[in-house]
Amino acid sequence: MNFPENLRYTKDHEWIKLEGNIATIGVTDFAQQELGDIVYVEIETKGKTLTAEAVFGTVEAVKTVSDLFLPVSGTITEVNSALDAQPELVNTDPYGEGWMIKMTVDNPGDVKKLMDAAAYEKLAG
Repeated sequence: MNFPENLRYTKDHEWIKLEGNIATIGVTDFAQQELGDIVYVEIETKGKTLTAEAVFGTVEAVKTVSDLFLPVSGTITEVNSALDAQPELVNTDPYGEGWMIKMTVDNPGDVKKLMDAAAYEKLAG
């Protein structure tokens, strides 16, 4: 499995990449493998300000539906519209074309409190 060193991770298997105060968020390689074939991604929180660990959407796989949890507090500014037509991008490129949202982070320092790649790899086992 792939856990890029430049990202931070949550116990709920989301990743976050911070550039300034703008973060890109998606689900990890481990999460997409556990879920199986992704058939639908529903995110209707664009423009909303949410707190860390709030549900920002759901991902539907063949056998299950899972909530998506926000790693840090902030305002969702963009949703990956490519996932409407190609939800399988989450499976094929979870850290690239399969990203889910972009957001403005309230406190960029909160990202540093999340797990680094080594800690997440231990969690994912």
